[in-house]
Amino acid sequence: MQGTVATYDPASRSGTVLLDDGSELAYPATAFDASGLRLLRLGQRVRIDQDATGTVTRLTIPTFP
Repeated sequence: MQGTVATYDPASRSGTVLLDDGSELAYPATAFDASGLRLLRLGQRVRIDQDATGTVTRLTIPTFP
C-alpha cells in the first residue's frame, strides 16, 4: 500500500500518512525506525507495510526495496 506523508514529528519519530482513498493512517516510531530513513518530508510518497492487525510496521520510499 502507498500513501503520502501528512504529518511527521521528528521528536517522537511518528506521524500520519494519507492513503490514496483519502483516509488517514497513523504510524508509530517503531515503523519509522524500521524504515532505515533519517527523516520524512510532508508530501513525500511512501510505501506502507502493515502486520495482520493493521498496525503500520514500516515505511519505505517506493523505489527502494
